[in-house]
Amino acid sequence: MKTLKVKFTKHALLFCLMAVSQFSFAQATLDDYIREGIASNQSIKEQDFLLEKSVYALKEAKSLFLPSVTFSTTYTKADGGRAIEFPSGDLLNKAYATLNTLTGTNNFPQLQNQSIQLNPDNFYDAKFRTSLPLLNAELIYNKRIKNQQIDLQKTEVLLYKRELVKEIKKAYYQFAKADNAIKIYESSMKLVKENNRINTALFNNQKINRTAVIRSENEISKINAHLVTAQQNKKSAQSYFNFLLNKPLTDSINVDTDTALPVIELTEADVSRREELAKIKTAMQINENVEGLTKSYIIPKVGTFLDLGSQAFDFKFNQDSRYYLFGVNMEWNLFASGKNIYKRKQVESQQKSLSAESSYVETQLKTQLNIAKNDFQSAVAQHDAAEKQLKTTDQYYKDELRLYKEGQALYIELLDAQNQLINAQLEANIALFDAWIRYADIERATASFNIN
Repeated sequence: MKTLKVKFTKHALLFCLMAVSQFSFAQATLDDYIREGIASNQSIKEQDFLLEKSVYALKEAKSLFLPSVTFSTTYTKADGGRAIEFPSGDLLNKAYATLNTLTGTNNFPQLQNQSIQLNPDNFYDAKFRTSLPLLNAELIYNKRIKNQQIDLQKTEVLLYKRELVKEIKKAYYQFAKADNAIKIYESSMKLVKENNRINTALFNNQKINRTAVIRSENEISKINAHLVTAQQNKKSAQSYFNFLLNKPLTDSINVDTDTALPVIELTEADVSRREELAKIKTAMQINENVEGLTKSYIIPKVGTFLDLGSQAFDFKFNQDSRYYLFGVNMEWNLFASGKNIYKRKQVESQQKSLSAESSYVETQLKTQLNIAKNDFQSAVAQHDAAEKQLKTTDQYYKDELRLYKEGQALYIELLDAQNQLINAQLEANIALFDAWIRYADIERATASFNIN
């Protein structure tokens, strides 16, 4: 008796070790699938591109604080238009005539009155302008907003990943449920075929009538139909799982049957880590900077510039044509007919809207978490009940099979025990993976899965 007890203890210990190792391997396999799904998902790639765009937008905002150099040139060809009349002949001809008389020479010619065209003709101006902002509050707020938009997009990427993780896990458990259902039906097929063999033998020995044989043959057909349905369910689950991983829909899936229930401390579950709340918080911070941007008009914009260029007629380029021009400019918005005030009022209303949305979303997420908790606890209770039912129905079937072989029970009693056993196995399988699916919902509701 002691030897038997020791052997039983060793077998039980070995079974526990195998179950734990199998569970660990299954979780490792699922984690590999999750990493593969995140790496290949097209929606996440799209969000990554948007994040990259936000990073470049921030770099652009930073570059506005640095000097900028531009080259510009103009060339004008003009004729007509406004002119300035300059009476050079009237002013100088009499004086020149007197000088010629006094000197007895013609060294001082007679001049014509001049008409000087205001529009420059055959004139060019080419220059390099270097400008640098010295004081510009709009640029400061714009940089802060761009930086926070990166945080917002990072949260959006994380949100997509977390939702994908939940879907992958649930699809994995649905496939495992269907795969186990097939195994249960295959095992059940062996039972009904064995019963059919027994009934056939008893009928051949004229111990029972043909009704039991026909009934057992019908059971084979019924189990076969259930098996086909389970196989189709497995194919559907397989297709959806591979779709989430962006793989061919018929690719095989590695699944290890787990008998352990998920363990989670429900009392510590909360929604504080949810990305939805983080998005709203970041949006409120962005809105605060937008409000500061609407107030930045009260601060003047100050900048400086330096022009290095050349301007002359007839494309001349020499010492006289080259020039530099340095200056400081200031722009101050003193009156805009209330435009800036209305902008600020819009931002304030938006901030109130975000605050109200934050409270609503938090309540919504807490409700979602409470529902997930209740569903999980219900699934665990159903699993425990199904496990107990499975033990009793298994023993009940064994007892009825023994009695039937001994001729002390009717076939309908054996059939009832057999159907109860099959249903108990299916319910235990469904309850197990429903618990894991509900666990994935809680994990999503608490944002507790560690996404690298």
